[in-house]
Amino acid sequence: MNQEANKAISMHGTKTGARLLVADNSLRPPCQGACPIQQDVRGYINLIAEGEFDEALRTIRKTNPLPSVCGLICAHPCESECRRERIDHPLAIAALKRFATEYGHDDGAEPQTGVRRAEKIAIIGSGPAGLTAAHDLARMGYGVTVFERDAAPGGALTAFIPEYRLPGEVLQRDIERIVALGVEIKTNNELGKDFTLSELKNEGYSAVVLALGLPLSRGLNITGVELDGVLLALPFLREAKLGGGETIAGKKMLVIGGGNVAVDVARSALRLGAGEVHMACLEARDEMPAFAWEIEAALEEGVKLHCSKGPKSILCSETEVSGLECMEVKAVFDEEGRFNPTFYEEKVSALDGDVVIIAIGQAAELSFLSDTTIKLDGRGQLVFDLDTLATSEEGVFACGEVISGPGTAVRAMASGRQAALAVDCYLRGEQMAAPQPDGRMDVGELLATTAEEIKRLERQEMPALALGERLGNFNLIELGYTEILAVKEAQRCLRCGAGAEYLEDKCAACLTCVRVCPYGAPIATIAGSIDIRADQCQSCGICIVECPARAIIFRQGEDRQIRERVEAAVTEASLSGAEPVVIGLCCSYGAFATSAFTEFFRNSHKPGTRIVRIPCVVKIDTTHLLKAFELGADGVFVIGCLEEDCPYQMSAFWAERRVAAVKKNLDEIGLGGDRLEMYTLSDPTVQKLDEIVTGVTTRVRQLAPSPMRNRSV
Repeated sequence: MNQEANKAISMHGTKTGARLLVADNSLRPPCQGACPIQQDVRGYINLIAEGEFDEALRTIRKTNPLPSVCGLICAHPCESECRRERIDHPLAIAALKRFATEYGHDDGAEPQTGVRRAEKIAIIGSGPAGLTAAHDLARMGYGVTVFERDAAPGGALTAFIPEYRLPGEVLQRDIERIVALGVEIKTNNELGKDFTLSELKNEGYSAVVLALGLPLSRGLNITGVELDGVLLALPFLREAKLGGGETIAGKKMLVIGGGNVAVDVARSALRLGAGEVHMACLEARDEMPAFAWEIEAALEEGVKLHCSKGPKSILCSETEVSGLECMEVKAVFDEEGRFNPTFYEEKVSALDGDVVIIAIGQAAELSFLSDTTIKLDGRGQLVFDLDTLATSEEGVFACGEVISGPGTAVRAMASGRQAALAVDCYLRGEQMAAPQPDGRMDVGELLATTAEEIKRLERQEMPALALGERLGNFNLIELGYTEILAVKEAQRCLRCGAGAEYLEDKCAACLTCVRVCPYGAPIATIAGSIDIRADQCQSCGICIVECPARAIIFRQGEDRQIRERVEAAVTEASLSGAEPVVIGLCCSYGAFATSAFTEFFRNSHKPGTRIVRIPCVVKIDTTHLLKAFELGADGVFVIGCLEEDCPYQMSAFWAERRVAAVKKNLDEIGLGGDRLEMYTLSDPTVQKLDEIVTGVTTRVRQLAPSPMRNRSV
């Protein structure tokens, strides 16, 4: 056994073919492991790939109360862990989530997971952490009221995220579904100003969750900050969204900072008509905390970047800003990795400018604490329990950026979920337990030898506004995937950990799987047995179908599902009373996954004809075809795509081989091989598919009815 094969097995600590004691026998893919809220990324992406957009959206919403928001602004840590990167480029996971929210339909109310509870819970703040906590607690059966200091809910999502990244109506869609759970949101209600914690408790609230966010901008203690024309980032972004604030048309803007807020400020300033926008930050380009894609977009739009520059003073001409004096940065962090900038004080330069905007960080508003027993630490931060998120005051919990510091929306959502669980345990009088693993192992590394055998499929480019159409407005830049782009992108998913597993008690060690797998996933072990390495399997199904001992199955039961679909289709077609009974097995990937095809499959049945959708015809077994005839089908047809359009290796070869084998069997038993045909479509259209169905039905009608029709099976 080669060194890489040994490495793959040892990473699991057990044979990857061993059955796991869970209903879903798949391994946890790295995308799900990287997601702070543990989204079933593999699940919803593969539903998109098969055209099941509604079900994809329902899958997303099982764990994500803000799917529309996440589809646009999520930092998508899942993409950084996507194993597709070993081959070409990671999947566009966030873009596919957005597609599901735009093309999927799920109008049903979310079910409560618990009985109605008598306790009331107050949540202070309606940002991503507060909304997630409210959503989860409402589903548990609690009465939830959210108190928001601003005039509209959403926290930082509403107040500070620019419209070109997150339009208000998109956020509103998610909030409306949370409100539909029975959550009440009271706006223009600020803690410490309009009410106190004591008053909430007196009004019967059994627990309070502080999801306050970081609504204050940090300033700088340098000369010149008191000048007119020196602004703070968050007030600037708020005014930019409201359409007010200082007029900056034609002015030269200097933005201090290198994070995402600084980039938002710079790009917003361009849209408000600034003549030039410059960013000066402590960090080197590769150290900047802003997302790389946001930096690239800013540069593309014309923002000028000045890295490794530390602000020394704001320059002025009389009482007006004239520029920024900077020192060259020696290092941002000290030897222990702590933020502790050092400078070459003799290396000083100046940037000319009319307006300076300070975007160096955010802070919490904790002035309400004066009449509470809530404690702060030496740095002025809330003291809280890391597991339960409980503060030092009984019944008061905290979550989101107010305890974690600046971060991403999805991490704030995860914190809100943790707070909801903690509150539920507190009110039930139970100990907050550590999250329990679901029994699944994580998918291991994709080996280079495997990656070399996987088809290269380029990532689908996101349609976007042209550069000249972006400035002067706050229109959403990324236009979203079309259906065909989305299904092609989703088709790139490797379905990590959901492929084949072998049943050791049935395995004959014949090595058929080793011979037929295009990816080298099955290997013969030193002990003389077979191991199908789950982290190398690409879920094509070739070994499952070719195994003579039927000792291999799909970890998520696809083989069983295909058989059940075929049986149901024959039964339904037979019950229609029409003749002949014709069953089609059609690929559900690529163009076949678009709504035009799915609508045809669902509603355009010809009398006596039904079509079964298969996630690639390479997964069709001879037994599927024979079962259709055994149950009384007069004719069967298979429709696949061209080899170059399929994500799997040799799919057309194996499908055609199996069809040929069944045709031969039909001839041998006297039914006739002409009852079965396979078609390969390039550039599939509904019209072409309809013509095939019509042609097959016409041809089969000329044959004698199947003698199997009236037999008891």
